[in-house]
Parts: sequence; structure tokens; C-alpha cells
Amino acid sequence: MINICDIARQILKNCDISDANNAGMYSICGLALRLRDLYKWELGLPPWEERDSAEVLEWIETRENRWDQCTDDEFQQITLNGQCFDPFDTTAINAVLASHGLFYGAGYAHSLKPTFFLAEIKEKSELDGIRIYVLERELARDLLTIPALSQDDCVLLRQDSARLFLWDSIFYIKKSAQPALEFALKSCGIQNQQSETLQRNLAGILEIQKGSYIYHEIGELNESVFDRDLWREIIGAFPYTPVEYLARAVKDLLADTNEYGTLQNIIEEHNTAALGFYVAFLDGLMKEFFPELPASFQDFKQTRDWHRIEQAVSDGHKTAAGHASLIMNFYQEGVGKNDLQWAERQIQKHLLGKYTKTR
Repeated sequence: MINICDIARQILKNCDISDANNAGMYSICGLALRLRDLYKWELGLPPWEERDSAEVLEWIETRENRWDQCTDDEFQQITLNGQCFDPFDTTAINAVLASHGLFYGAGYAHSLKPTFFLAEIKEKSELDGIRIYVLERELARDLLTIPALSQDDCVLLRQDSARLFLWDSIFYIKKSAQPALEFALKSCGIQNQQSETLQRNLAGILEIQKGSYIYHEIGELNESVFDRDLWREIIGAFPYTPVEYLARAVKDLLADTNEYGTLQNIIEEHNTAALGFYVAFLDGLMKEFFPELPASFQDFKQTRDWHRIEQAVSDGHKTAAGHASLIMNFYQEGVGKNDLQWAERQIQKHLLGKYTKTR
């Protein structure tokens, strides 16, 4: 038998090491939001519950003191049944944990931040030939609130994190996205955005969003336009830079707009609520790259013409494919010149510069 508390403790140690060495990559506001989620998770609070600021600040101080003690530590091996595993050997670790109803996650997220978690398996299924795990209570996690991800060619829906992520997405939504959010909520039979109403309906909203989270990951696993190995090489060459964010946004748009991804599923299901939420939460570079969808959505609200949405998705995929080709070509040319700074300048000039000029 394995000691679950001991396993969680080992994983939490690696979470602390990762957070301690990567907290500086976030803005003050970004770090505060991530600490807020981590605090709520650790205390088992619902997403909407806010504690006294003095209490939260005391917890943050304790956490930062803990980080100070492990900034120079190497990631620890995970010991199971007397056998030691590399903390990134997810396949071997999950082979041991599977019979105990647990799933272990490890990998690299934005700006190559190492991330780890341990969660209870709620259910397993298969969709389009891909194994889907729905994970429930998380026993260990780091700063990152990730609703879903792919690992070892499987898709993982992290429901604990997804609840926090979804609540924050609604709570901090921009004013310009409010009409799309209102449309989505009304499509769910929710008539207002009052906190109490959203609290009562969060589980139902999450049920709708589950499909969007899962199909995004399926879209990513099936995405072939942006060569996966080359994409990873580019991310590794330009962490913490605009090029990383550009490459990630392009990859996400390709995943959502390809024949396996989120938007194709929404269209096939004629899921008006999911479409409204997608448009409401579309932000940043993704929104810059994909103006066709918000524009067609304005017409859709009146006509319910899914062909307009389908055309917008097709156009968005073509745009993303062009951007992916541009990034790959400039990167490979930069490698050939032995001048990645040149490649970085060219990518930013032709993509980031293009969209800032058109605002």
C-alpha cells in the first residue's frame, strides 16, 4: 500500500521549489491572483469566498518564507513503494498510482515554468480515440490554476482548478466582453450576473465549459500545422518574451479552429451558450488574431446563422496557419544565420507590429 499523504507531501515540495524559483516571472498583480487561488485551494474555500485581507497577507508571508528556504533546492525524486522516480517521469509514476485512483501531472507551462499536481480520478473515458481523465479533488498543486491540459497523449480536466479558473474568468471579465457573457448566461437560463446567482449556477456553467476545455486539448493533440517539435524549440529559445506569447497564441488558435477543436464542436452541437462564453473569454493576442469571430457573433445574436460562425472559424484557422508559417520560417532562418536575435526582431515586427499598428 502507498501512503497518499506522503506522496502529496513529496509533490508539494517540488511545487514549492518551482514556485520559489519562478514567482518573479509574474507581475505583482498576476502573482497576487495566483497566490489568492492557491490560498483558496489550500483552505478548501469555494471560488467566491474572500477572507479578511490581514489573514490572507499573513498566509502569503508564511508561504514566501517557505519559498525562501528552498530556492536553491533541486527537484526531489518521487518515492513510491521504495522505488525512486524522476519527478517528470509521469508515465512510470502513474502506472503505480492508477490502481489507487490517483493521477500525477508534471511538465512545463508558460515560460517553461515546471508544474506539478496530484488529483483524484473521478472518471475515465475515450473521445475521438483519446483517453480523457476527469480529475476531482487535488491533493497537491502549485501556483498555476490550469483547467485542462494534455499529458502523455491524454487529456486531463482538472475540475478543482477549472472551478477557480472559470470563476476568475467571469469575475474579472472586461467591460467590452459583458454583452457576450450576458448572452451566454441567458442561453443557460441565467438572467443576471449577481454573485449569488453565479454561485448557484457555477456547476452548470462549468458543465458547459468542460467541452470547451477538453476539445481545446483534443485540438492541440491533433494540430499539425505548427510542427510540435519546432514549436517547443521556439518556446525554449524565447521564454519570457513576446515571441513565446505569439507562438502560444497562434498554437491555441490553430487548436480551437481546426476540425477537432473547440469551435468545431460548438458548431456541430449548435451550442449557443458555449459560443457566447468563448467570445466573452476571447482576449489578448487570440482576440487580435481572430477578429472575425466577435464580428460574426454580433450578427449571430440576431440571426442564429451558424454558417457565419463556421466561415469565421475557417478564416481564423487560415490566419493562424499563416502566422505559424511566418514564425517557423523566421526562426529557422535565424538558426541558419546563427542569429536568434534577428529572428526575434523579425517575428515581432511582422506579427506584433502588424496588430499594434491596426488598433
